[in-house]
Amino acid sequence: MRRFFWLGVLAVPVLVHALTFQERIEDVTWEVEGDRFECRLSQPVPRFGYGMFVRRAGEKPVFRIVTREAWLARGNAMLYAAAATWRGGESDLLLGRMPVAGNERSAESDQKQAGRLLSGVLEGRAPVVRHKTVQGEPLEIRLHPVNVLEAYQSYLDCTAKLLPINFDQAKFTMVRFDDGYELNERAMAHLDILLDYMAEDKTVNRIRLDGHSDNSGDRLINRDLSRRRALVVKNYLTNKGIADEAIIVRFHGERYPAKPNTSSANKAANRRVTIQLERHDERFALTPEQEEEKLDLQ
Repeated sequence: MRRFFWLGVLAVPVLVHALTFQERIEDVTWEVEGDRFECRLSQPVPRFGYGMFVRRAGEKPVFRIVTREAWLARGNAMLYAAAATWRGGESDLLLGRMPVAGNERSAESDQKQAGRLLSGVLEGRAPVVRHKTVQGEPLEIRLHPVNVLEAYQSYLDCTAKLLPINFDQAKFTMVRFDDGYELNERAMAHLDILLDYMAEDKTVNRIRLDGHSDNSGDRLINRDLSRRRALVVKNYLTNKGIADEAIIVRFHGERYPAKPNTSSANKAANRRVTIQLERHDERFALTPEQEEEKLDLQ
């Protein structure tokens, strides 16, 4: 039986003057969900929602509380790793502020806070968030660190299968070239990472390749060199199974330098092909003229 801790007719919880949400110790459960994009280790909190550790592909975990109702006042909640009651002499650890989302239904830590909190949970400390309701009443959400070890192992099994990157990291990247247009091992390794991502994320349906050069030599030669660089990337992708019609190739020579061509290091940065992964909707497609105008404005 789940229990919500209230005292008296004024709805004063166990922690005096604070509205407290927590599960009974004997009913605590940890749940693990995930796929290759995200893994979650969560504990249901009766009549509130969830507290959870969330790890996205390519990132370290964060800690998040999510409520079914708009309980949370805007601003910053405070996150603690509360001392285990069975360990005398220890005090709660203040880990810092957690910004509340604009919808007043969630708050999220940064990665450093989550790392310290997760270590604390494994040592018997309780995740505690203290804040106030939208009406200004003190509020506490408390998770319990019991029955966590088996779930934590399942969480680790999930995170071991995460992709090395997420969409935000994959959507705009580049490969660099030496003086010519051959792909080096580093460039091929990067393209293989993108290919692994696209094999899992079927919402990515268009790839935009833009070839560039530095300003060494003749403009027409540079333009052709940038074309060859874009095409060698395209050929690598199509040889690995990407549909030809999903790839748009453009080449610009020295027209759009990433850095001023004032040093050898800067010129090396300009010898590149940028790669944009897109979730393209044909209903809002731009004409070729609009695409070129968009590039000019970047």
